[in-house]
Amino acid sequence: MTSHVRFPRVLITAVVATSLALVGCSRNGDNEAGGDPGITADSVAIAISNPLSGPAAGPGRCVADGVVAYFEARNAEGGIEFGDGKTRTVTVDSLDDAYNPQQAKANYDASHNEVFVMGLGLGTPTNRAWRDAAIEDGVPQVLTQTGDPLFSDTEESPWQLDAFPTYVSEGRAFGELLASHDQEYDIAVLVQNDDYGLDYLTGLQEAVAESTNLTIVKELTYEATDDSIEAQITELAQTGADVMFNAVAQPPLTISGLLKAQDLGWEPIWFLPSNTSSVEAILKPGNATAFPAIYTASYQKSPEDPAYANDEDVVEFLDALAQYTDQPDIPEFPHCMWGYMTAAILEEAFRGTTEPTRENFMTALRSISGFEPPLALPGTTVDTTIENAPAISEVILEEFDGEAYVPVTSP
Repeated sequence: MTSHVRFPRVLITAVVATSLALVGCSRNGDNEAGGDPGITADSVAIAISNPLSGPAAGPGRCVADGVVAYFEARNAEGGIEFGDGKTRTVTVDSLDDAYNPQQAKANYDASHNEVFVMGLGLGTPTNRAWRDAAIEDGVPQVLTQTGDPLFSDTEESPWQLDAFPTYVSEGRAFGELLASHDQEYDIAVLVQNDDYGLDYLTGLQEAVAESTNLTIVKELTYEATDDSIEAQITELAQTGADVMFNAVAQPPLTISGLLKAQDLGWEPIWFLPSNTSSVEAILKPGNATAFPAIYTASYQKSPEDPAYANDEDVVEFLDALAQYTDQPDIPEFPHCMWGYMTAAILEEAFRGTTEPTRENFMTALRSISGFEPPLALPGTTVDTTIENAPAISEVILEEFDGEAYVPVTSP
């Protein structure tokens, strides 16, 4: 069974409506079409600050390319009809932040007066770097891929909305999966020493606290700037734990962790975060078939899975990716699919935008319910009307079968 637990330029409660109205007064003025910056009668501009270089460049480039592929395909069809009856083409400005918070803030400063919407990019520290400024300026910072609960907090983040389930939810879902079986598990933990890693750990700890068969035997951290985690893997291997909970954000470090464990003769069950679980880019070079099981959270159909070879969504996605980007025939990272999915959610919000203002856009974005974006796994729907929740809030766990991820059957 499937386990359900979730470089370019919404209003649920009275508190949020008031926040948006107040912040809206500080905008920089209307453009020539009578709307906010970045939108005219026939075009709209968005920007993505994303790691296009550095250790997270592969996933970051995939996010941007997924967004570009989606909107270029729509532009080729004539554009998107907004709720005000006007049809607009979408321009995407992809900005490289190299997973550096200071650069991400600089990207925001340089772009926010030129675009209608910013967001869609990955990175918890990088998105946090300009969150306060976006709130102050009344700039939508939406459909980000941070997994940070703060970006789904309706009151604290009135101009934000995260796209996918929180990292806390993913960590808890994996712990609950283990807890649902009779076997006892000793768990070793390695997490990035920031909000990203600690949120994953919080979710796992919640599940462990409610279980009778789970024990965390050791917790270690690493810094996002580290170029090796081999020392931590060596120390964790000495515990002989049955399970390795690996909240590591950088693909090269995840690969080296898998290989180091094998060198040490330690072969536990592994949990990998949704954003560092790619079959082609991580599991295969990490020789993941050496382990009894690899689990992750997933929300998208995977093009490398034979089950989706003729799926209409997948075929259209791969065609657009091939036509408008330099990605390989089958993208290495799920982030390409995530970018494509978030672009579709953004289009749905544009279709509900009845006035060319950021405030009206946020109202439309916060009014989506029951929407199934292309590439979404069965059971994955968008509901932005849920207070304090991301656009997609349900966690779906999958297991690596040696070739592709499949629905979870057992730990």
